[in-house]
Amino acid sequence: MGTTVAVVAMLACGSSAAQQGGGSGSVEEDLRVNAVHIDRTPTQSWPGYGMHLGDGLFLTAAHVPADYWTTKPRVAFGGQDYPTTLVKQGSADEVDLTLLSVDPSALPVRMRMRRLPLCDRNPVAGQAVVVVTPEDVAPSRVLPPSSVPADLRARFPTVIGDVATTGNSGSGVLDAKRKCLLGVISRKISVGPAGAKPGAPVQFRDIAKYFVPAGVIRAFIPPGVSY
Repeated sequence: MGTTVAVVAMLACGSSAAQQGGGSGSVEEDLRVNAVHIDRTPTQSWPGYGMHLGDGLFLTAAHVPADYWTTKPRVAFGGQDYPTTLVKQGSADEVDLTLLSVDPSALPVRMRMRRLPLCDRNPVAGQAVVVVTPEDVAPSRVLPPSSVPADLRARFPTVIGDVATTGNSGSGVLDAKRKCLLGVISRKISVGPAGAKPGAPVQFRDIAKYFVPAGVIRAFIPPGVSY
């Protein structure tokens, strides 16, 4: 009997890094400018994250706001909430992305002038990355496909390690050198002991976080939407 596997959307709680707060310094502060909270209405009990691409466009994992018309998500940063317009909604079971927009003129100048380009190179095993939330910039690395159970590799081909210390759903995965968006955190992958009996308590071990890669993000953004 094979290893027991769980693939979990990361809604229950923030990562340790997000709860503890980020490092100091101009580099970290500069990277965090594009990171925001995505809050449902009323605000959910767990933290959801997103990234500002530019021109008032904010990208997050689809399961963070879930159904836009039900949750009426808001972008939150700097102590302010901003109402959103839906550009495109995906789903957790297909493309785990949602694109929201905020009136650019309502944003502070520092945010309004920012652009976060999508990386034009595919992630490679061993590549250094940083995972960005409004509170933290956490280092990690892209893991090889062999890190994921064989039956999940086709569905979750792009993963990082450092599950406990990197941001959760909607956090941005950035190329550590080029400072471009390599992907958006979607969910964690956990494994349990082989041969676990149905209904028996299973102790799962987190092994990786799947991120939706830049190539999928680029294809998801509707034609004619620029930032």
